Parts: sequence; C-alpha cells; structure tokens
Amino acid sequence: MTPRFDLIGMATTDMARTLDFYRRLGLDIPPGAESQPHVEVTLPGGIRLAWDDAEMVRSFDPDWTPPTGSPRHSLAFRCADPAEVDRWYAELTEAGYEGHLKPWDAFWGQRYAVLHDPDGNGVDLFAPLPEAD
Repeated sequence: MTPRFDLIGMATTDMARTLDFYRRLGLDIPPGAESQPHVEVTLPGGIRLAWDDAEMVRSFDPDWTPPTGSPRHSLAFRCADPAEVDRWYAELTEAGYEGHLKPWDAFWGQRYAVLHDPDGNGVDLFAPLPEAD
C-alpha cells in the first residue's frame, strides 16, 4: 500500500479569527471549536483540513516559530461564477481580512482573486469566465 493524501494541516496564532474566516467561506466548522487547540473538518471528497494553535504545535515541536514572508501554499475555493469571486472578495475584505490581489480576469480563463487568512496563508477564489462569443 502506498500513502494516501488525507489531511492538510495548518498552524494558527488566532484560532477564533482563523475559524471565522473559513466559516465565512462555507466550511462546516462546529460551534465552540475556537476554544480547542486542534480543530479539523472533513471536506467533500474526504480530505481533512485541520488547524493547530501555536501551543499545540510547540507541544510536539518546541522550536517551532510562525513562518514569515510570502505564503508557500494556498487553498483555492471555486465560486459559482465570476460575480461570486467579486462578492466573496469584497465580503471578506470588508470584514477586515487581508486582500492580496483584487479580482481580475486571468489569462487562463478564470476570474481570480487572492486573500490571506489571519495567519498569512494564501486563499484563492476563482470561477471560470464565460466563453467569449
């Protein structure tokens, strides 16, 4: 048997703010989870997404420090249509989350935008552009 991809784990320095961000994007995160040091949800298709607070990470990796600089990964959320990309970007930035790249029509045929979650991780919003007539 070969290993099977199963979980994306992220460290967070503010569990409540992080979970609020991902709840706004539609993830079904249980109420009260923000008080836990480890939270995970199962996404459609079975992949799990998990967050550990800084103290939890340091419990098994005492030398861990939050990364700095630009994100090295991003999570991409498909929206229903290009207008939804704009709407979600506006809603999240108006709620105080960091917008990195405002929505644009990408040359690869998608409406695209990039935000950062509260820990600076890249979060992309995208939707296919209508085909040109």
